[in-house]
This record gives sequence, C-alpha cells and structure tokens, in this order.
Amino acid sequence: MTLKKPQQSLTEMNELVLPNDTNTLGNLMGGRLLHWMDIVSAIAAQKHSNRVVVTVSVDFVSFSESIKLGDVVTLKAKVTRAFKTSMEVWIEVYAENIPEGTRKKCNEAFYTFVAVDGNNRPIPVYEIEPETDEEKLFFESAMRRRQVRLIQAKRLKPSEAPELKDFFGF
Repeated sequence: MTLKKPQQSLTEMNELVLPNDTNTLGNLMGGRLLHWMDIVSAIAAQKHSNRVVVTVSVDFVSFSESIKLGDVVTLKAKVTRAFKTSMEVWIEVYAENIPEGTRKKCNEAFYTFVAVDGNNRPIPVYEIEPETDEEKLFFESAMRRRQVRLIQAKRLKPSEAPELKDFFGF
C-alpha cells in the first residue's frame, strides 16, 4: 500500500459555549470539552492518515482555567508523531470573551488514534517529519509518552521501555 502524504499539520475548531454546555456554575462541563477535543484531534489524525481513525487513549489532560458561558472556545490539534499505525495528537484549548477582549489558554492534552481500514483493522500511517524546534521537541518526547501509555495499558513491561530507562536513568 502506498501511503498518501498528510493534508495539513494544524487543525482548528471553534465552539460557542451555550447554556446547554454548562454546569450550574455557568462553566463549560468537562465532558463537553473532552468531546470537542476528541473531535478536533480525530480530524487532525484523519487529515494526517487520510483514513478513518479511532480514539485509543486520552492522557495528560489539564483543566487549568474554567471556561464560561458565552466564551468562544478555540481548539487547536496537531499530530506530533506517527508510529506504525497510531498517531499522537496534541490539543490546546483557548477561551475568548469577545466583549471583554480577553483570551486565555485553558486546557491541553494528548490523544492517541489508530488509523483503520474498512474492517476496523489497524493500517500503516505516514511518518511525521518535524521541522520547527517545537515540533522536534514534541516528536522526540513522544516515544516516552507512548511507552508510558503502553505500560499503563499492560501492553509493555517497564523493563522493556528503553526510552524510559534512558530518561529516568534506571
């Protein structure tokens, strides 16, 4: 199979926080935000792989700032590294209060996706070629994050994680 080069590296999505999206405090519900993050990261992974993708894991989610009713939420997703059939996607979330003219970073996370064929079987994906210093940093550290995920999923023994041994010095 010939792999088709990815369409684009950054995917952005905007959402308006409406009353149905909020809790009793008028803040965006965490589950709604995770849903939006899953959508934008899946789109980024699909653009990279040119295939249907499925979510494999969600990790390192950070809820640092609340998002209020009426805020415009901007979600940015980018594939940081592709392995054989899986892709790690980095998502950043910003909330903007347009009347006040304020914008703040609220959340970030890593999602992992696998590209699948018509029978829902994993298929190879195009490798990442990092260009900027930031892309290179995400790319290089992705293997450690992957090994942590595999250990947590009990698909890899800690003793079999060379990147973690080198990183932690054991």
